[in-house]
Amino acid sequence: MTEKDLTYQIRRAVWDVYNILGPGLLESIYEEALCYELQQKGLRFERQKQIPIIYKGITLNSDYRLDLLVEDQIIIELKSVEEIKPIFYKQLRTYLRLLNKHVGLLVNFGEYDMKNGIYRVDI
Repeated sequence: MTEKDLTYQIRRAVWDVYNILGPGLLESIYEEALCYELQQKGLRFERQKQIPIIYKGITLNSDYRLDLLVEDQIIIELKSVEEIKPIFYKQLRTYLRLLNKHVGLLVNFGEYDMKNGIYRVDI
């Protein structure tokens, strides 16, 4: 599946979740529902994937985790906030860099209109 097709499928899954649940719930609820939708679409994903932090050749003891990694290609960072802050983009870019991935989606289920709630981040 191409990157374009994959991001399209993920966006459809996000919309399905948003159309049923609407805004204002906890991120963990949206994560659970989105995992269900991704599974229904036959997409492989890892949930709460630990990210190794390598410093000068050693792996640091950390519990740094991303929300979802879909098909070992696309990182999804979920939020349920009133406003997306610049730090959320930095966080997703850091995940992409540390895992050597190129595309991430920052999804804010706190938006009243989901067309303003999905942001693509490329590195």
